[in-house]
Amino acid sequence: MILHPGTLSLILGSAIVLVMVTYGCWIGLQILRRWDFSSSSEGQLDLERKTSLVSTLAAYALGFQAVSTLLYLYTVDDIHSLFVGAMCATGSLNAAPGGWAVLAVKSAALFLSLIWIAFNHFDQRAGDYPIVRFKYAALLVLAPLVAADLALLVRYFTGLEPEVITSCCGALFSEGGTGVASEVASLPVVPMLWLFYATVAAFLAAALVCVVGRARGSRYALAGISMALLAVVLASIVSFLSLYVYELPTHHCPFDMLQRQYGFIGYPIYLTLLAAVYFGLLPGLFQPLRRIPSLSGLIAAAEPRWLTWALVSVLAFVAIASWPVLFGSLTMIGY
Repeated sequence: MILHPGTLSLILGSAIVLVMVTYGCWIGLQILRRWDFSSSSEGQLDLERKTSLVSTLAAYALGFQAVSTLLYLYTVDDIHSLFVGAMCATGSLNAAPGGWAVLAVKSAALFLSLIWIAFNHFDQRAGDYPIVRFKYAALLVLAPLVAADLALLVRYFTGLEPEVITSCCGALFSEGGTGVASEVASLPVVPMLWLFYATVAAFLAAALVCVVGRARGSRYALAGISMALLAVVLASIVSFLSLYVYELPTHHCPFDMLQRQYGFIGYPIYLTLLAAVYFGLLPGLFQPLRRIPSLSGLIAAAEPRWLTWALVSVLAFVAIASWPVLFGSLTMIGY
């Protein structure tokens, strides 16, 4: 199992990411202690040269950390055929301890890595490195998450045994069962459908308000609605969207839609959702930094692009996710 190309790529890539992030943390500790942009000392000039290089390396490393979430999903789905009882990624995740923990850590690291990359981008463009201490302090927080990701990956993949009989999505995402997954699968279809489209409408309205207005509160509201959108959509995928994709009223798995027989529709659904949430978060996250003179103009110029991408992404997501609901052969109203 450890020799699977996806497994090797994940472990090797995560190890390289950890080395680069650890080095970035070492430089970050020096910056937190000695950074003084007003100084022209040799030590300060050396730190400025180092931070430019290290920040770029850390950005590429965290970029891989974010992309590795998709690679992990692809890998666990690809190896499911090696286990008795597994029909999708769910079976692979259940086949050894730590599978779900890796997914949780990678999901958290995905958003945090992309947010760090955005902060780093503006810090480097500003010229005077106005948030250099903040971003390296954030990197110190991210480092344990990266280390935990590598440790859990190694534990999970080395613990996989082909002769293990595992349980799959039919047992985990079943109505009337026990556990959080079963409770979400048991949520009523019609109320969840209304909640799904109401949350999307709220996201669109908040984004449009941000486009036409400059109020800070609207940016924070959009960020809050973005997080609510993520939670509601993930619950909706298990509750009813998956049923329309599979055209089966009892199949609630959120992973089967990543497979070929369903046209890999899961990938555009998840990618457009993540893009909408990410770009919806950015205006609110960067709002406090607009008080910094060297960042104010840069953020003001970038914000319309973020809002445009948020709107385009959520509309693309709704179009893709709604297609099976509107044009599929399964009718769930009244079920």
